[in-house]
Amino acid sequence: MNIFRFAGDMFHLISILVLLLKIYATKSCSGISLKTQELYALVFLTRYLDLFTDFISLYNTVMKIVFIASSVAIVWCMRWHKVVKRSYDRELDTFRHYFLVMASLALALVVHEKFTFQEIFWAFSIFLEAVAILPQLVLLQRSGNVDNLTGQYVFFLGAYRALYILNWIYRYFSEPHFTRWISCVAGLVQTALYADFFYYYFISWKNNAKLQLPA
Repeated sequence: MNIFRFAGDMFHLISILVLLLKIYATKSCSGISLKTQELYALVFLTRYLDLFTDFISLYNTVMKIVFIASSVAIVWCMRWHKVVKRSYDRELDTFRHYFLVMASLALALVVHEKFTFQEIFWAFSIFLEAVAILPQLVLLQRSGNVDNLTGQYVFFLGAYRALYILNWIYRYFSEPHFTRWISCVAGLVQTALYADFFYYYFISWKNNAKLQLPA
């Protein structure tokens, strides 16, 4: 493991912790897209089908369990927690996320590295993760104002993927048989989707002002 992947994993973990802090400390999920969280739960459940069959390292196994458990827990809170679910912005979270699921599955059936059950679902999870943030970004644009914890969550989530691009570049030059080009292309697309958010995040940080996105 290189420093870029480790840093990316830590940023990803921080983003989840920030989101859990927001939900459990404030008992509110206002500003959070349930549809994005459902997509992430699906991403991790389909990507880590090898959890009980292939052991790579203790670190790898622990991170897989953390990502699956946390994503499912967040969805559960937003859907069924008797207090948290009341703050869900249902009227703003109207992105038709099932189109993203169908498109990602169709693409995975055509574009994959090996035509096996596990590899197709791995490719599906990569393609779906690249666009899973879209419902969240749309919700934030519709609401305009972004609270501090939600802004931090999205920032760390975007930074994690940007660091993974550096990880892939490093592995391309350091590993003679690195072939995960699907991850590279999907990662570039995913990071590009955050560009507008990063711009307004930087402006708000520079001016020490509340983060606001154009409607």
